[in-house]
Amino acid sequence: MDAGSLEAAPNTMPYPPHRFSVAPMMDWTDRHCRFFHRLMTRHALLYTEMVTAEAVLHGDRDRLLGFDTREQPVALQLGGSDPAKLAEAAAIGADYGYVEVNLNVGCPSDRVQEGRFGACLMAEPDLVARCVAAMQARVSVPVTVKCRIGIDDQDSEADFERFVTKVAEAGCTHFMVHARKAWLQGLSPKENREIPPLDYARVHRLKAAHPELTVILNGGIGALDDGVPHLTDLDGIALGRAAYQTPYLLAEVDARIFGDAH
Repeated sequence: MDAGSLEAAPNTMPYPPHRFSVAPMMDWTDRHCRFFHRLMTRHALLYTEMVTAEAVLHGDRDRLLGFDTREQPVALQLGGSDPAKLAEAAAIGADYGYVEVNLNVGCPSDRVQEGRFGACLMAEPDLVARCVAAMQARVSVPVTVKCRIGIDDQDSEADFERFVTKVAEAGCTHFMVHARKAWLQGLSPKENREIPPLDYARVHRLKAAHPELTVILNGGIGALDDGVPHLTDLDGIALGRAAYQTPYLLAEVDARIFGDAH
């Protein structure tokens, strides 16, 4: 049954929800994928594919947002750059029962850039801050941001710090960081997931500089053995392609990450 036709099931998970996530992936983390993943882990936080605010406002909401309550906890990822439209879409998503609304500030595709959202928004931290503030004003669930460590020539540590600080000042306390910069011109989305070098150290320095923030590491984590060491200093890890391509690794998540062997 769909969450759209039911009273939202509360998220009663007694564990830090961001300790382990399956990252949002276009064309992959749909409701069927999430239900399958939930069969192997009770506690991982699952994300939808990115859904644009415009689609939520004008499209078939049950098709776009409906999910089985047994998938919970599930977070909704939105794409957009209009604060008012994002706020309305976030409110609709919260009414469907999602436990978090995440703003996509990381996708580098041409189509996304043409819509003025995704990774190109890292060049506009003031706008991202307004979007976050507008969304938070409409929902009681957390509003979070998924971003890169930089884009194009705006890839210095100072640029990254400026972006995070501005968005955090608007009230965002949770950042999922894909630890690669994105080249908005010249690389395909697939190449942007593989060619720019990983810089996990920068994400660790962000957490050290901002212990008050929840910082989740994403990008290039191919197995739990690769991700678990980061949990010493960071608040969580998010696996993308590895969770999709080798899903049975999720069977170890509850015991290894959350300490629940049942």
